[in-house]
Amino acid sequence: MKLLSSLLAVAGLALSGCAPMVANTDGLAGVPSTLMPRTSTYSDLINLPKPAGRIPVAIYDFRDQTGQYRPAPASTFSTAVTQGGAAMLSAALADSGWFIPLERVGLQNLLTERKIIRANLERTGRSNDLEALQAANLLFEGGIIAFDSNVRTGGSGAEYFGIGASGQYQVDQVTINLRAVDITTGQVIANVNTSKTIFSRELRAGVYRFIDFKRLLEVETGYTNNEPVQLAVMSAIESAVIHLIAQGVDRQLWALANPAEMQQSELMDYLQAPTPML
Repeated sequence: MKLLSSLLAVAGLALSGCAPMVANTDGLAGVPSTLMPRTSTYSDLINLPKPAGRIPVAIYDFRDQTGQYRPAPASTFSTAVTQGGAAMLSAALADSGWFIPLERVGLQNLLTERKIIRANLERTGRSNDLEALQAANLLFEGGIIAFDSNVRTGGSGAEYFGIGASGQYQVDQVTINLRAVDITTGQVIANVNTSKTIFSRELRAGVYRFIDFKRLLEVETGYTNNEPVQLAVMSAIESAVIHLIAQGVDRQLWALANPAEMQQSELMDYLQAPTPML
């Protein structure tokens, strides 16, 4: 009887621990949409010192160059990383306050709309009122160049007489390349590679025990936490933009509005950040 009481107590604790989590899932369908969560690199990005002048830049594409797909059984047709790299890069460049992204991904759509406007203006004799498209000074190239899964894995667990608990974790890594190209010369004037780890973990506990000859007690609870891949990609892109700005200031490719702010800004921290060695 003492053994039965102990097992039932363990089962009760397990069920009481998982009951709130199970109950809370009922309200997930009614949660309103919010702005995308951001990492600490976004805070660094929007708090950069002001530039002497914002630079018009063009982004034609920022593709997934990894060729990686999600492992089965999740899907053999869904990609492992986001395909919206160009949109993320455009947002990061604009949020930095250093660049003016010009629409180039949807350039054909933009040109079609301009033709419609020009046709309407020509009917009223005001065809010259349509301003010319702004030209870019820099072209940003690059992409998501690597996605490595199971870079590091581990776990531990213990079980005694059918009562046990275990935990395991997995670390993936995404790598971004970002290049700034001088449009007048075609030279790559700045180039940076950044990486961001993606952390996943799972915790499980359970009881599997025969109470008597015909009675089996089985209780299981668990918790899984997976860091969103798109947040890791966004963080790597934001970090690449900051590193690229810091490189440009250091090489005098562009300048701060107040050069004295360089020593006390996040730019110096990123410029002096050591390159990790394997």
